[in-house]
Amino acid sequence: MEERPRNLRTMIPEAKDSCELMIDLAYASVYFNDPQMADEVGELEGRLNDLIHDMRTVCVLAARSPRDADAMASVLQVVSAIERMGNAAVDISRIVTHRVGIPRELVADLSRAEEVSHRVPLREGSHFAHRVLSDFELPVAVGMRVVAIHRERDWITDVGGDEVLLPRDVLFLHGSPAGIPRLRQLAGAPSWEPPELEEAPTTTDLDRAIDVLVEMKNLSTTCVGLAWSALVLRDLGLAAEVSHLEDRLDEMKERLETWVLRSAAGAADPSPLRGLLHLSQAAEDLGDAAQQMVWLIEKQEEVHPVLSLALGDADEVLVRLPVGDGSRVEHRSLAQLHLDIDPGFHVLAIRRGGRYVYRPGGAEVLRAGDELIASGPGEGERTLAELCGWVLVDDDETGEDRLVPVGRSER
Repeated sequence: MEERPRNLRTMIPEAKDSCELMIDLAYASVYFNDPQMADEVGELEGRLNDLIHDMRTVCVLAARSPRDADAMASVLQVVSAIERMGNAAVDISRIVTHRVGIPRELVADLSRAEEVSHRVPLREGSHFAHRVLSDFELPVAVGMRVVAIHRERDWITDVGGDEVLLPRDVLFLHGSPAGIPRLRQLAGAPSWEPPELEEAPTTTDLDRAIDVLVEMKNLSTTCVGLAWSALVLRDLGLAAEVSHLEDRLDEMKERLETWVLRSAAGAADPSPLRGLLHLSQAAEDLGDAAQQMVWLIEKQEEVHPVLSLALGDADEVLVRLPVGDGSRVEHRSLAQLHLDIDPGFHVLAIRRGGRYVYRPGGAEVLRAGDELIASGPGEGERTLAELCGWVLVDDDETGEDRLVPVGRSER
């Protein structure tokens, strides 16, 4: 244990990034039916469990008074939620490792989710070959991030910006499907079309179950993103949205179970339907973990400041940015802006007139005074701020960034 990190500020973002990586790889293993990738989720679970044990130990050692214990309880609450997310990822990967199976129709529908997994091989002579990953800033350039690299018989899951990409590497990525064409062009890979199935003349219970499950996947990941945002921003409104979404997940799971059971009655082999039940339970577990985090905000419990500091050091940053009057995003829809590709930010919610629009669609038009709640790569934060009409300026007194309207930053 002495050789592992002992600082909560370093361990919390590592644990957060690890559990999110596990979720991405788990869904990718189902999408690609890849047992090796599913096994990697199990390997990551071991590392995550070590981190969780160490974080709990540090919390206990740091609590020297009742006030310390009360503050550290909030850290333990978040640590427990991270552990639940990791467990949900393992449950998803077991669909592959235990050969539970899923209907082919689900794979086709998953390719149309808001964020997707993608696999691309690198060719000799491509833009990627023999260059370091940081040269491309993929989260900003194509809206996708590399979650793992398969190189010959080895897996690289701790992918850093200094990783040199080699021909015949297989990159596994997660992010906006709109970035796939450009990504494959950079990798020298042939064009790709998502799997399609012929449309049935009538909508069956299985169709309904699969549609609901894809929506549950989208809702659960949104739930987690909003929960992190609520925790960092101490936002009661976001916390309330998380609880609302979690209630919806519960209702959707009940409907899905009914449709799956009806489908099983008429199926020659109902065994692949088990995977739908496993995935729905995992999505609900992710929602429960998110609600566990925002309980601290809803009950206005003391939140240890190390949480905000540590979460700011994670691979993805959470931002709240107002839309400035006359900015480049004003009067434009999210579909026109392609913020998920450049600068690589996913808009989790829009605060407008004291209310939240969560999971805003592409048709949503931004207005001056709106507040964007978004997550994305730290290197794209300044670009997003400028699009919204602001410049991030270092505040020497607080050590934090402050927003200055574009055009006034030099004054």
